[in-house]
Amino acid sequence: MTMPVAQTSERPGDRPSDYVVSVRNLRRYFPVKEGVFQRVAGHVRAVDDVSFDIRRGETVGLVGESGCGKTTLGRCISGLLDPTEGGVYFGLEAGAHRELDELLKRPSEERSAQQEQRLDELSRLYRIDAMPKKRWAEYRRNCQVVFQDAFSSLNPRQLVKDIVGRPLKVYREASGSDLNGRVIELLDSVGLGEQHLYRYPHQFSGGQRQRISIARALALEPKFIVLDEPTSALDVSVQAQILNLLHLLQKEHGLTYLFITHDLNVVRHMSDRIVVMYLGQICESGPSREVFENPRHPYTEALIAADPTESSKERDEFRLLGPIPDPARPPQGCRFHTRCPVATEFCGWDVDDVVRQLESSGVSVEGVRGVERRSEFSADLDFETEAQAVKLIHELQSDVVPAVMKKSLSQLRRSDTRVSVEFDPVEEVRLEEVGPGHQTACVLHTSQYPELQQRS
Repeated sequence: MTMPVAQTSERPGDRPSDYVVSVRNLRRYFPVKEGVFQRVAGHVRAVDDVSFDIRRGETVGLVGESGCGKTTLGRCISGLLDPTEGGVYFGLEAGAHRELDELLKRPSEERSAQQEQRLDELSRLYRIDAMPKKRWAEYRRNCQVVFQDAFSSLNPRQLVKDIVGRPLKVYREASGSDLNGRVIELLDSVGLGEQHLYRYPHQFSGGQRQRISIARALALEPKFIVLDEPTSALDVSVQAQILNLLHLLQKEHGLTYLFITHDLNVVRHMSDRIVVMYLGQICESGPSREVFENPRHPYTEALIAADPTESSKERDEFRLLGPIPDPARPPQGCRFHTRCPVATEFCGWDVDDVVRQLESSGVSVEGVRGVERRSEFSADLDFETEAQAVKLIHELQSDVVPAVMKKSLSQLRRSDTRVSVEFDPVEEVRLEEVGPGHQTACVLHTSQYPELQQRS
């Protein structure tokens, strides 16, 4: 049932790429508005510079805590949200895929006019938010979505035959008695039948409604399906039935899945590769077995240790510290360092971390009249009284502040009511290869700070 690959490259004879979808430098920001006139005061960085590929016929599991940006990323990939920057590329031929990566490696200011023109050409051919209408229609039929809440994704006023048959009617694939026959075939493939044609969504159980959603997604014989937590609202026994159904359909039709979930047991069962997200960015990705057996990022270890089947000792060792930071002002360096049990002085401590750390320890920072930022890692805090400034100095030198944060402090000075705080600047932590197909963004395992490797 799989569709033939469309030949749209300007280079005839180029072979198809191994990838159905390629995400490159994708960002999606949402404005934060304040005041009567709703002026934009900042942006929530829901997805912030994410890049990865999805190979043909595989299942990629996208995991992370609630609020990490995985659903927003799934909506961008499926075309339901436009990216703020970057893009999602569909149907890249192998040569175009390599060329795109080479062009994107160069900073924009270093690209020649010819290279910029070629990048625009590739975007018009393959990027889903820039491609022409005909190519977009091809992507729309080849990328389908199964949502978390099946009831809200099905029209309550339509019969099952109309819900499942609508994609076939829109793309003029079938009509009349032929349409009913196609709908019956689709329902049979998901464990339902002809007797369900003339029922409404409210007449079905949660598991049956999800089967109807899957049948609708299969109607146009797509290459790629985004599964947004398709089993999280179902009972355990029904979950197993739906997961087994998805696995069977993938084998029969050669489907490619992006499986979004927060359930590690589900992703372990379903996925060939795993992408772990934290606060809008990828912190680790790799083959499913490798990530579970040899995690190389503390956040991944914490997620695995949070599984109730793990020993209590492992759960205590990787207990996450403090709340999730504000995605409108994410931490510098490694975004996970504010909650990491093995953070180092190279992880990117900044002035905002001081406030977060003191507040999470029950110490309120009072009397701050203003904060003057000199850089990302330094600022002057102006207090109402000298006593309040002295109190902040005292708290920063006490055991309330972790030793690694104090170690990264390069300056802590008071002048009357003003306190100057400065941390050692660090680079953004990069995703680096730590094994075949296995990447992580942790300074303990990457080559950014060789002194850490010598220390370990």
